[in-house]
Amino acid sequence: MHKRRKTLALAAAGTSALMALTACSGGGGGDGEGEKVVTWVINSLPAAWGSISAAGGSVYTVQMLSGVLPYTGQWQPDATYEYDLNVLAEEPTLINEDPEAGPFEFSFTLHEDAVWSDGTPMTGEDLRVTMMMSASPTEGYCTTCDSRGTTGPDMVEEVEVDGKTATFRLKEGLANPEWMAMFDAHSAGGGFYPAHLAEENGWDVDDPDQLGEYYTWLHETRPEWSGGPYQIVDGDLENQVVKEPNPEWWGETPKLDRVIMSYNTDEGTFVNAFQNGEIDGANPAQYSEDVITQIEGIGATLTVGEGNIWEHIDINTKNEFLSDVELRRAIFTAIDRDQIASRNFGAGYPDYELKNNHIFSSDSEYYEDHITDSGQGSGDIEAATEILEEAGYELDGDTLTLDGEQVGPFRLRSTDTVVRSNSLQLIQAQLAEIGIETTIEMTDDLGGMLGGTEYDIVQFGWSGTPYFTSSPQQFWHSESESNFGGLENDEVDEHAIAAGTAPSLDEAAEHANAAVAAVVPEAYSLPIMAEPNYFFVSDRLANVEDNLQSSYRATYNIGEWDIAE
Repeated sequence: MHKRRKTLALAAAGTSALMALTACSGGGGGDGEGEKVVTWVINSLPAAWGSISAAGGSVYTVQMLSGVLPYTGQWQPDATYEYDLNVLAEEPTLINEDPEAGPFEFSFTLHEDAVWSDGTPMTGEDLRVTMMMSASPTEGYCTTCDSRGTTGPDMVEEVEVDGKTATFRLKEGLANPEWMAMFDAHSAGGGFYPAHLAEENGWDVDDPDQLGEYYTWLHETRPEWSGGPYQIVDGDLENQVVKEPNPEWWGETPKLDRVIMSYNTDEGTFVNAFQNGEIDGANPAQYSEDVITQIEGIGATLTVGEGNIWEHIDINTKNEFLSDVELRRAIFTAIDRDQIASRNFGAGYPDYELKNNHIFSSDSEYYEDHITDSGQGSGDIEAATEILEEAGYELDGDTLTLDGEQVGPFRLRSTDTVVRSNSLQLIQAQLAEIGIETTIEMTDDLGGMLGGTEYDIVQFGWSGTPYFTSSPQQFWHSESESNFGGLENDEVDEHAIAAGTAPSLDEAAEHANAAVAAVVPEAYSLPIMAEPNYFFVSDRLANVEDNLQSSYRATYNIGEWDIAE
């Protein structure tokens, strides 16, 4: 695949958004002697077979689909951007970038040899239909699609399909400085999806109800289709998937005979499974000092670095008590971010840095500190108590009350990792100091829990990329499917939309920071830090490296994985 890639250098201006082992040996055995078989761990359960939806939009779903979804480009480990010229015939074309001179317009042309695994040629129609499924229901394309990233698709006024080419014209006056992202590895879908299967199943993609049925089918049905070097031949959403080479893949032939991706939520089993040859590696979404320490020195490549997954605490504003912003502010003020970070990372990663901007990292030219002066995350119990008293709350012994009624108790939730377990225990103790009782509940279905807003207070991570313009809208717009806790703020909505439709990155950044500035007083989402990510892989593998710029992580180049000579 390297032969057809071409680098496009783009400024990494900031960071944004968008779990069981197998008995098959990773040591070269398989069903046939000498087969090249690799077993890779995904450390949580994917919630769906498609990643466009809010529930399916996790790194676990994206990685499960690696090598299956075709995409137009991707950020590389060194933060440069590469178009995939296996999938594309040429680099996408920006036809008009000045909204004052006419509609903002761009086009993608797919490679002449690009086909789906059933031999059907890929066409611009695949891009058009993916765009329609990724847009908001209010755009009228699909009545039941619940895309987690609607900013770019919602700007589109018209799509013209001509064979392998799809040309997109935006609505009057709108621009998109990150237009090339619409179908790349970091888009809502993680790539693009086949359109022809809708017709084969009897659905008319131009009927909003029927497109919704197709969308549901894509998310509920294990794909027998593929547009990448591998195809899924077996598996489910509870245990593992098995991938084998796609015989219709027109690019460089993948080197492995089989890739088994097992979902394992128990990081305590990683080291023994690795030592026994049951697994070949993993790129967990959460940090584990114990695993890192044990993996060192046992025939593995191990890397640790600050990634683009940043941990944060969100509040469900639809809870009858938590709808009160003063209570939310007191909660965030009582939470001590530094204690959380120090407990989890201080020993193994002492140079950790608290995150004080939801969108931009501290090394971005657009960075502004929006958290420190707010007092949120400071662990200042006295200040938190004062907020509560001024809002009419009282302590009855050790219990916080309002008008004589206990406030809470609240469900405090996350996935069951060492880091998040430690964090929730600390938060529980910190909130107890202001009289708030919480009940810790773990989940192995993060997407389902978030999508159903089955929490009061939750800690999870956003996986980012150097893109940023669509992040405020995805995180906080009142109509975003990823606005899990139901924040509604007109000022946030205004700046979130403006960030995604600005004519330049500089102007988009101004609106992104304005959106952050409006979110902080709402005490809705409290960033902790960009969590250090670790990756380990057996020395028997070649061409496997971590990619901290992508939700695909080490699976970003799965078509190039091989067994070392």
